[in-house]
Amino acid sequence: MTTPGPAGMTPVGDDDPVRTRRARWRAWRRRRPFVGGLLVALGGVEMFFSGQLDVGHLHVQLGIEGLQATIIPIALLLLGILAIAMPAHHVFYGILALCVAIYSLIGVNLGGFLVGMLLAGTGAVLVVAWMGGRPRTEQAGTDVEAETEETAA
Repeated sequence: MTTPGPAGMTPVGDDDPVRTRRARWRAWRRRRPFVGGLLVALGGVEMFFSGQLDVGHLHVQLGIEGLQATIIPIALLLLGILAIAMPAHHVFYGILALCVAIYSLIGVNLGGFLVGMLLAGTGAVLVVAWMGGRPRTEQAGTDVEAETEETAA
């Protein structure tokens, strides 16, 4: 049993389920290109809704333009989710997402009025550039080596 601390607050123990859930979420998120994949998916969603605009009571999507306005945003959404779900293939998904985002400039209302294309392009670059986390043993070893080099100099 814990005793109340200052101002009547009880200290949070290590077995707090909220803290462990948050720590697990943070650890899971850091092992994958989460922000980049999220931006690619958000760019796809924005492009989808920009392509579904109605003018009065008129909503017409015919031919290849109508198909592109549906397929390109769905492809970006899937590429963003796949980059998060399978981080081992992040370079492949990032390059594909970047190509699709650039093509959306001519395929989907100027890339979702440029906002969706910029979101997806920025996210794709982040997915490609993601380096992944290093194991803690390597991080500790490099810190010790850096400290010994500083003291020797």
